[in-house]
Amino acid sequence: MKQIFAFEAKEDYEKYQDLIDRFNKKLKDYQAELEKNYALKDLPKSIIWTSEELATTVFSELPIPAFTNKDNIYISPELSKWKRLFIKQLEGQRNQKIEDFYENMSENQLLTIVGHELTHHSDLFVDEFDDEREGGIWFEEGMCDYLSRKFILNEKEFSEITKVESELLEMFKSKYGNHSLDDFGNASYQGSLTSIMFDYWRSFLAVKYLIEDRANHNVKQIFKEYHHWHNEGRRKPLVEYFELERLFR
Repeated sequence: MKQIFAFEAKEDYEKYQDLIDRFNKKLKDYQAELEKNYALKDLPKSIIWTSEELATTVFSELPIPAFTNKDNIYISPELSKWKRLFIKQLEGQRNQKIEDFYENMSENQLLTIVGHELTHHSDLFVDEFDDEREGGIWFEEGMCDYLSRKFILNEKEFSEITKVESELLEMFKSKYGNHSLDDFGNASYQGSLTSIMFDYWRSFLAVKYLIEDRANHNVKQIFKEYHHWHNEGRRKPLVEYFELERLFR
């Protein structure tokens, strides 16, 4: 993958150059894991490192400065901007534990977002980038979160982000949880930041439950069931196929 720097000023690149170098070194280990065990065969052409502003106003109109398509990953390395963005998820509510977590968010937590975007390129996912990608997008998004966090974070860091997103889910499920996981992506990006992120929290926790509780930590078993659902013609919604209807009630 080529490394492309899209900043408006040389000073912005210089400010984040060391961080980006550290990320790329660490990302190679995760890339190797995906290539060995999770069918990462065709890498994106580049990672485009850019500012939050350019990522959300020029390269896309999404409110989250990280995304991927068939050819490129776009990501902002601005850790301070990510901290503010994640605290904004609270929508003005106070929760000291969650605020402390995001105010002290580590580089590793940010690196998992880069890893998430790279994981989308695994051939184990059945939908292509230019597909409509309906009926199971939650599985891909949740799996990208799970795998990147499981391999990049240490056990304590993984536990911390799980607890934070579980608590956020409880805080906002009455406001944003009145739709099925299978509706992930249906106009979700027209909502607020928190309504968008709610589907990510729920998808990650659903995949974590499937892998760790249902399959006794056997990731490949869950992928096998996912492929069976797809190869049999998607006869029922994936949430129903995995019997997850009651998971977040």
